[in-house]
Amino acid sequence: MKCAGKDSNQAEGYPKITVLVCALDEEKSLPYVLPKIPSWVDEILLVDGHSTDRTVEVAKRLRPDIRVLYQPRVGKGDALRFGIKQATGDIIVTLDADGATDPCEMYKFVEALFRGYDFAKGSRFRVVLPTNKPTHRIFGNLLITAVFNALFSAKFTDLCSGYNAFWKKSIERVSLQSEDYFEDEPLLIARAKKSGLKIVEVGHWDRGRISSESKAPSWRQGFKAIRTITRERFCVKR
Repeated sequence: MKCAGKDSNQAEGYPKITVLVCALDEEKSLPYVLPKIPSWVDEILLVDGHSTDRTVEVAKRLRPDIRVLYQPRVGKGDALRFGIKQATGDIIVTLDADGATDPCEMYKFVEALFRGYDFAKGSRFRVVLPTNKPTHRIFGNLLITAVFNALFSAKFTDLCSGYNAFWKKSIERVSLQSEDYFEDEPLLIARAKKSGLKIVEVGHWDRGRISSESKAPSWRQGFKAIRTITRERFCVKR
């Protein structure tokens, strides 16, 4: 099933849109993601984390127009940084490869950017609680968000959604470098906030992973996120 949306034959001068998908061993989930990406998207970029299954083969079969790259290091954060640099679109939309999020909601993120925002940040808690997500993971996400809000004087409802969109020219104002590996969404949002980007939350549904379990242990992911947020709040030099 494909999404309804704007005509893919966009007028000259219309912003070019890249969808960035970071994937690692997601061959079973990609059929629920790639075919539903709207026709008005100009570029689909898959950054593969050196999958051991048929992720790349399945992606190319589902979307012959897809551009596949292999990340240079490891981890989702590294894949995000690499993909952002390689994307050719004026707008970049990050989309999870696990099938939890619906590409048909992408228009809401793009429209937010057209309203003048630099960064449209996804939230799984503005619509309804995510389905098929363990209680401890929901609690952990709420705790991470609470720490961020307290330290950055924000009012966000979710900090770890992988569904986000931003103008490339705006994200280029944000340092994507890190002392170690570039970490994922909490670091990206913290630096976007520190850089003065105009951020808005966009609610979206989260139906849970299509197959298997999250590749990041919840306790380790939560600890890393809180450590990252705290460091970013009090670190001045970049």
